[in-house]
Amino acid sequence: MYAFGLAVRWAHLACSVLLVGASAILVLAGRSDRPTALHWEGRLLAWSRALTLGALASGLVQLALQTALLEGRAAAALEPSAIVRVLVETQAGHVWLVRYSVLLLLAGFLMTRLSVERRVDWRAARGEAVLLGAAALVPIAASSHAAAVEPSTALAIAVDGFHLLATGVWAGGLLPLALLLRAAGREEGADARPYAVLAAHRFSGCALAAVLALVLSGTTMAVTNVGTVAGLVGTRYGRLLLLKIALLVPVLTLAAVNRSVHLPRLSADGATVGRPAMRRLARFVVAEGALALAILAVVGAMGVTPPARHEPPEWPFSFRLSLVALEGAPDAATRALVGSQLAVLGLVGVVAALVRQVWRLRLLAGGIIILAAGAGLALPPLALDAYPTTYLRPAVPYQATAIATGAALYQTNCAVCHGTTGAGDGPGGGRLLRRPADLRAPHTAQHTAGDLFWWITHGIPLAAMPAFGDRVSEEERWDLVNFLRALSSAHAARSLGPVVEPERSWLVAPDFTFAVGPTPTRALKEYRGRRIVLLVLYALPGSRPRMAQLAQSYDVLVTLGAEVIAVPTDAAPDALKRLGAEPRVLFPVVTDGAAEIVAAYRLFARSPHAELLIDRQGYIRAITRESGEAAEMSALLAEIQQLNEEKTTTPAPEEHVH
Repeated sequence: MYAFGLAVRWAHLACSVLLVGASAILVLAGRSDRPTALHWEGRLLAWSRALTLGALASGLVQLALQTALLEGRAAAALEPSAIVRVLVETQAGHVWLVRYSVLLLLAGFLMTRLSVERRVDWRAARGEAVLLGAAALVPIAASSHAAAVEPSTALAIAVDGFHLLATGVWAGGLLPLALLLRAAGREEGADARPYAVLAAHRFSGCALAAVLALVLSGTTMAVTNVGTVAGLVGTRYGRLLLLKIALLVPVLTLAAVNRSVHLPRLSADGATVGRPAMRRLARFVVAEGALALAILAVVGAMGVTPPARHEPPEWPFSFRLSLVALEGAPDAATRALVGSQLAVLGLVGVVAALVRQVWRLRLLAGGIIILAAGAGLALPPLALDAYPTTYLRPAVPYQATAIATGAALYQTNCAVCHGTTGAGDGPGGGRLLRRPADLRAPHTAQHTAGDLFWWITHGIPLAAMPAFGDRVSEEERWDLVNFLRALSSAHAARSLGPVVEPERSWLVAPDFTFAVGPTPTRALKEYRGRRIVLLVLYALPGSRPRMAQLAQSYDVLVTLGAEVIAVPTDAAPDALKRLGAEPRVLFPVVTDGAAEIVAAYRLFARSPHAELLIDRQGYIRAITRESGEAAEMSALLAEIQQLNEEKTTTPAPEEHVH
């Protein structure tokens, strides 16, 4: 059924694309009174009628198959009520109704015998066919993956529609052009040879513009639907895109040869050069068109495959390239720098060979050799070990609850070797041949979350680390990854003090949920883009002077765009009552969710009283570690004002660690 569905999608898409191409090339070639040209025009009109009927028939079958898929049963494909539901209640159904209406209108238009004796009537009739064909093709974008892009859905649909239109003009016009060239290349078709030459030149210029449009729109769509190299090579959608590109390369090569070699020869002597060149060009164009139809088959498969952004990538290589490998390795950094400069020099040589006539072969050969040597020198230092899960998106968000759960799992399963603080000094580690890693060190943050997940799941045999995949659930393994990320980040944040470092946002504040008494649950991320947050971890009675000071200055803090969230480190459910009525506390004091927040944020500050200043993007920018005594409020207000004046350059952190 899947193969049949793909065949139907390909047939419908091919008919729709060829309809636009056949109509467009007639307009490009122009009107002619030569018998061979008139015969070619008649064949294209008959071809267009057949393509319209093919598009209508395949469209009906495609609707039936889609109904069966959405209903979850094959019998629904023949049930009028189920089909009506799809047409009325889904966006794909709405798009189908619009497109099918246009196709019916186009079929009626093509079946009508029109008088086109006058040039203006001919142009109007042929131009109408182009417009109707385009109107039937472009709306496909509104039911494609572009319709699910958020935000900027309309822009994504417009780009996809533009891509389809360019495909119709270029790919759809190849086979009709080959038909004209083959007819004019025969001895009996000599009357249409000037007409065919003119048509080929016009189509060549239009095709060049269409190809440029395809490259630009295709690149935009690839960035939107794929996003990363991991998505490109590690998902089914990405591999289909690579296959599409692999088929496109010979198509573009043929197009370049046709434009630079065969096209200029068409105007030469007819008997010796012109007609043979025309027949040869026809064969090349047929090959180009056949490859274009193969690409449409790949496009059809991509249309029913989830975009790479929505699929977990499986990295197929045992290594990855990253600049992280150069940190703390000056010799490797020097080698990579020298190699990159050689590679740039080689690339310049290759480009020069393409644009210059003098010494072309020497420049090309030398450029390729230098480019290869530079790559061989620069790439090895950038290589890091990689695993199938290296670029896997974590299933559990980077939240306080996950970190707290991971901390408990760590103490149960990992602390015996890695130590209670993650320093690699656990009692069990002394019996190993190689000391356990210090999980607080920067190298933990240099590895991806997927790397950590792989090691936790499968172990590290060389380091005698056991596998936990059969003892710890998948969700718990991601909790451990979140804890290890927080542990490493907290160790790196030791130097972060009460003063904001200008324009330096790097320490992600783990999200958390909390409630104050009977009020609805809130989350830290709800403040993003709206307010600066001062997260206060306090302990009574030592923190009472500072809490009173914050309560008295709360109106000033609010005026500056800051919110205070106070969390009792003992997670007391009666925290509000224990603070007392004077001075009146108006900022949120967490009564539900405090334990998880404390477990996560105590990693960043272990003092009895701690205040973490979180900017509007969601990054911890300053940490004050104190005993809870009252301090000068002017210092805190100055740091908040600095954050207010700072230009936002760093994007908000993602929900999951990477």
